Amino acid sequence: MQKDIKQELLNSRKAKKSLSSLNREDKQRILNALATALRNHVAEILVENEKDLIRMDSADSKYDRLKLTAERIEDLAQSVLDVSQLDDPTNQLISSRKLSNGLLVEKKTVALGVVGVIYEARPNVTIDVAALCIQSGNVCLLRGGSDAWFTNSYLVSLIRDVLLEVEADSNIVQLLPTDRELVSDLLTATDFVDIIIPRGSQSLIDFVRENAKVPVIETGAGVCHTYVDKTADLDKAAKIVANAKISRPSVCNALDTVLLDREIAPDFMNRVLPYFEEAQVEVFADKAVLDKVKETGYPYVQEAQEADFGREFLDFKCSVKAVEGLDEALEHIANYSSKHSECIVSNDPQNIATFMNAVDAAAVYANASTRFTDGGEFGLGAEIGISTQKLHARGPFALEKLVTEKWFVTGDGQVR
Repeated sequence: MQKDIKQELLNSRKAKKSLSSLNREDKQRILNALATALRNHVAEILVENEKDLIRMDSADSKYDRLKLTAERIEDLAQSVLDVSQLDDPTNQLISSRKLSNGLLVEKKTVALGVVGVIYEARPNVTIDVAALCIQSGNVCLLRGGSDAWFTNSYLVSLIRDVLLEVEADSNIVQLLPTDRELVSDLLTATDFVDIIIPRGSQSLIDFVRENAKVPVIETGAGVCHTYVDKTADLDKAAKIVANAKISRPSVCNALDTVLLDREIAPDFMNRVLPYFEEAQVEVFADKAVLDKVKETGYPYVQEAQEADFGREFLDFKCSVKAVEGLDEALEHIANYSSKHSECIVSNDPQNIATFMNAVDAAAVYANASTRFTDGGEFGLGAEIGISTQKLHARGPFALEKLVTEKWFVTGDGQVR
């Protein structure tokens, strides 16, 4: 067992100087080479990924997040190339003015410095974070979960080989050991680490927030609702809800709770249940909906308990509740939302406007699936995660937010 991560922290400080000397063309060359390496080593990546998969129960909600396929690796390679084409977010002039005393005062964007990311069984995060940090001039310290150790180790070895090939410091990207005892070393390394980003379960985020001395940007947990009002096109609503729940239930932008205007609840359920039955979605329905669902003969339904609302299922499960109109829907979301992504399906412009303005969330939707809350889908390239807080970054936390501000003041002998 490793005793500490002091050497890795020292390495990160040195690597920060090396990375600051790379220009946009250098970074693009690194990312292009990384995309090629991913495509050339698909078989080896899958072998390492299988070592992790056989250690996890396939029924575990994290299994799908852990699993890589040739298609997913190709998506990762393409994502790296997409990031390489984005503008460098650093050294952007935000403001410039000359004071009456002749001082030129400018504000520019600069890299955060050393970014520590703590995440669970998501090997895609390893590549996404590395690519984003390289492109934005940040060193990254990756602390993935033990569930993905073999996959992450191989992916980071590919990244470090690429860095060496282009004569860059390989410590620009480092994978930290998974020993839990060493997490506190990272969370309290205020002399070395500039920001900590937890990505994963609410318990992980809570632990990091409560124990970190390094500033934290939260990403991860998503309790997402879709409210279907009485004016909605119910066929359209059923497709939106089905997509939000079924397309990939293990991710944070997947649907957890359906809120239905009481007037259209039976009709809507008749339309959405065929989609749910095909995917064997387990429905936790309140009393107002439960009997109607049972009448259809739907086999995967039970009465919802209080704990089923405000619950991130990460599985083929969702809760359903009937409400008396928009006000009750808004009240429910205010009580149970994690402020990630919320949706209204409606044909009433006033209800849509009220919902979009009233709901406190990083992303609000009208007549579209919450599954679009994603850096790539929003045209931002890859993402580190979805920030649900309000300081620094909110929503997809992508390349443009991996910077901070710095004042540049130029004078000619002025004194105060």
